[in-house]
Amino acid sequence: MPAGSYSVEALTTEELAPRERADFWTEQIGSYQSRMGFRYARSENFRGETVRQRTDTYQLVKYRSDEIEYTRTMRQVRQDPDEDYRLLLPMNGEIVLQQDGEEARLTPGTAALVTFASPFQCLQSDAIDAFIFTIPAREVDGRLNNRSPVASGLNLATGLGRIVGSMLTGLHEEREHLTDPEFNAVSDRVVELVCMLAAGDDRPDAPGQLGEVEAMVRRYVRDHAADPNLTGTTVARALGWSLRQVQLALQQAGTTPRELIREERLRLVRDRLLCTECEHLTITDLAYSAGFSSASALSTAFRRRYGVSPREMRQSIR
Repeated sequence: MPAGSYSVEALTTEELAPRERADFWTEQIGSYQSRMGFRYARSENFRGETVRQRTDTYQLVKYRSDEIEYTRTMRQVRQDPDEDYRLLLPMNGEIVLQQDGEEARLTPGTAALVTFASPFQCLQSDAIDAFIFTIPAREVDGRLNNRSPVASGLNLATGLGRIVGSMLTGLHEEREHLTDPEFNAVSDRVVELVCMLAAGDDRPDAPGQLGEVEAMVRRYVRDHAADPNLTGTTVARALGWSLRQVQLALQQAGTTPRELIREERLRLVRDRLLCTECEHLTITDLAYSAGFSSASALSTAFRRRYGVSPREMRQSIR
C-alpha cells in the first residue's frame, strides 16, 4: 500500500457467527460514519461487506448488505456533531432517503447529497450495493452557498452525472494502486462536479459555472503539463466537457487552452531551474520533460515570458 494517510480496509460479516453479525455491523459502520440508529430486517443472520478508502480529507465506502434502515435523530446530531456531507449512490437495489421534509428515492443512475448535520431516515433494500462518499462541508457550502440539507435526487445516468459515477467506480477499482495525493486529487474533481449537479446545471455556461470550469481546467493542466500530447481537446475530453465550454471558461479569464498549457509548462521549467535537485538536467532534458518539442522552442518561449533564457536564469542562480 502506498505511503501517506491513504488507507484501504475491507470487512465482512461472513466470518462471524450469525448471531454476532448485526452487532459487528453496527460497531463497524458506526466507526466509519457518525452516530446512527440501526434497524435490521433479519438481525439474526445479517450479511454485509464493505471496502473503505480514506485519507485525512475524504472517505469512499463501497458496501453490500441485507435490508437495513439507518436513522439519525436530533439527539444523535447534538451528541456526535458532524457537518460533513455524504453522497449516496446505489449500484444495485434502492435507497429511500428522507430529510428536512424531502424524500429522495434512489435507484441505480441516481444519487443524493445529504448532510449528517440534520436528522434523517435512510431505508436500504435487500441486496443493496452502493457507494457512500464523505465530503467535508467546507468543500460544499462555499460552492452551493447553502448550509441546509440537500436530500435531492441527482441524475448520474447521463452527461456530467455519469462521469461522476465512473470516477467513483474508478477510485474503487484502482484502490490498491493509489497514493494519498492521487486519491485526494480525484476526489477534489468529483466534489466539483457534484456541486455543479447539485446547483442544477450540468452545462457550465453561466458565469459562475464557467469559473468552476476554469478552476478545474487550470488544475488539470498544471497536473498534466509535462504530457507532450496535452491540448485543449484532450483536457476537455478528460474533464467531460466540450472544447467550446473549456474555451469559453478560459476566454472569460483572458486566456486560451494553448496559452494556459504553455504558461504551465514554462512555470514547470522555471521551478526546476530553481531546484538544486534538478541541476543535473540539461536544458534539452528540461524541455522534453516539460512537454516542449525542442530546447530551442523552450528557449524562445521562456525568453519571451521571463526576459532571459533558461540557461541565463540557471547561471544567475548559481
